[in-house]
Amino acid sequence: MNIFKKLTPGKHLYGASLKYPAAYRFLLQPSYSTVEVHSQQQEVVIAIGSNVGDRLNNFNEALRLMRKSGIEISRHGCLYETAPAYVTDQPRFLNSAVRGVTTLGPHDLLQELKKIEKDMGRTAGIRYGPRPIDLDILFYGKFRINSDTLTVPHERIWERPFVMAPLIDLLGLDVDNDTVASWHSMSVQSSGLHESWQKLGGESLIGKEGMKRVLPVGNWLWDWSEKTSIMGILNLTPDSFSDGGMYQSVEAAVSHVRSMITEGADMIDLGAQSTRPSAELISPREELNRLLPVLEAVLEMPEMEGKFVSVDTFYSEVAREAVNRGAHLVNDVSAGKLDSQMFKAVAELKVPYIAMHMRGDPSTMQNNENVQYQDVCKEITSELYSRVKEAELSGIPAWRIIIDPGIGFSKRTEHNVDILVGLPAIREQIAMKSLAVAHGPMLIGPSRKRFLGEICQRPVAVERDPATVASVTAGVLGGANIVRVHNVRDNHDAMRVCDAMLTRRRSRS
Repeated sequence: MNIFKKLTPGKHLYGASLKYPAAYRFLLQPSYSTVEVHSQQQEVVIAIGSNVGDRLNNFNEALRLMRKSGIEISRHGCLYETAPAYVTDQPRFLNSAVRGVTTLGPHDLLQELKKIEKDMGRTAGIRYGPRPIDLDILFYGKFRINSDTLTVPHERIWERPFVMAPLIDLLGLDVDNDTVASWHSMSVQSSGLHESWQKLGGESLIGKEGMKRVLPVGNWLWDWSEKTSIMGILNLTPDSFSDGGMYQSVEAAVSHVRSMITEGADMIDLGAQSTRPSAELISPREELNRLLPVLEAVLEMPEMEGKFVSVDTFYSEVAREAVNRGAHLVNDVSAGKLDSQMFKAVAELKVPYIAMHMRGDPSTMQNNENVQYQDVCKEITSELYSRVKEAELSGIPAWRIIIDPGIGFSKRTEHNVDILVGLPAIREQIAMKSLAVAHGPMLIGPSRKRFLGEICQRPVAVERDPATVASVTAGVLGGANIVRVHNVRDNHDAMRVCDAMLTRRRSRS
């Protein structure tokens, strides 16, 4: 039986009561009366750190074991690579945090986390020294806990940027429930956790040598904020709107990839299913027959060293096979809506996932009912975030998710223009729900699309490259991090100018 020295609610309890298994009896303040309580779910925040061995694999294993122990993980922070604190002569850490619910009492939860640490090879060593995994309870329900073995909130939250950053990621700017309100009330700053983060330095700390926000891709930890990344398009279809039929042979495809890499592409997006408006769907098997020979040839190219390959598919079967053959990312124009197994597949594959907004499917997306919006940016935010939330619940961490507002998919010309102008608003509206998703990468893909032809009166797709440069420039200055384009050379030059402008802007802020 665990007896707390002190267990007090936060300043705002909203009338809720804490319940645990009948064996638990707690001393509650301010009444100091002993009461018997019964089990119910409590929302918790757990910090994760690792700097020994395969750090990312350690994270994945810890998440698996936490789920197995009865912690239902609902949100993930971003992933940070950080300089060691306190004991500085040791390897760099990976840090993040997760939010979830459990019926375990606080000390039972602590014991489960200690068991996970032990099972993963953590041993007693110097305090703050190297460890394969470190799991700390930051918050437990609405309660303050102070016993011989457990203090909640964790007493060192407020001095540690590597803890505060992923903790803040787990929140939105809106307070989404009473438990989160109580966490804010426990902050050392009267205005809540966001103010505590700002007092430490907030976003100004990110991107510096001591703390980088990263996205794991293959064997790399990709700091996607360093520069705008260019995704070169390789269509392996006979009917794509811009270059259908041009790269169906392996030789032609490899030659085009070589050109795009030479011109500055950071990654190549292979698509074997046309997603142009009114395109007819092909089967996963036919898509794989087009894709795999080219994928294997591209991955063997010496020029692909240090470059990424994404597979553009909405079929989980294609995603699994492509990743098993070496693809690094999955780019899904449907955000999981066209294949109910996609989220499960990507969670198991443990690769980055590009979730794009679209209504309907390619054959129906431009139907009248799918292009009705009152506020296109607001509705995209709501619909896309609902897919991202489901992806997280399915086991895809936020630190592996890239969002795409879906320019050209189930939108009219004016909607696409509104999106390019409204990228900051989309990110801000997502931040109201999840700062982890808002802090993550955003991809845009306006390249050569019909709306540019309508604006510029260019009916031929390949004549829309200047308009593409203008649109991706606007998008990057509005916050996009990755641009998906056909003409790499011209857009590469434009992105370098944009990056120089953004660097100057940040230096003056």
